[in-house]
Amino acid sequence: MLIKHWLSNRRRNHQVALILSAILASIIGYFTLTPSSANFFTGSDKLGHLLGFTVLMIPGAFLYRHALYWLFPSAIAFGGAIELIQPYVNRQAELADFGADIAGALLGMLIGLVVRYFFHLGTLNTPSDAS
Repeated sequence: MLIKHWLSNRRRNHQVALILSAILASIIGYFTLTPSSANFFTGSDKLGHLLGFTVLMIPGAFLYRHALYWLFPSAIAFGGAIELIQPYVNRQAELADFGADIAGALLGMLIGLVVRYFFHLGTLNTPSDAS
């Protein structure tokens, strides 16, 4: 019952999604714009971009899906900006990294919306506890 009440507050969900997205974007910015250490394996930087942008999109998709109207384009622009800035901070800009950012944003959006659908199906659409 408490979860149902908490999820029904759209304004709070929007605020939480915004705060989490800002925190996650800051973390992604830090790790993608600081000098890199040795990669664990070939392509691990692509995996990092994919996972980072996946995690970036999940809170917005799950908590407040209408945020995706601005969050998805913002995430793509953020990924592009990262690639444009990287050469100036002793990192290498790669189109494949930008592709991983886009793929991660799409994957995070999909995961967040699917989890939202099943979570809401199980909690918000159940009969009341009056029985």
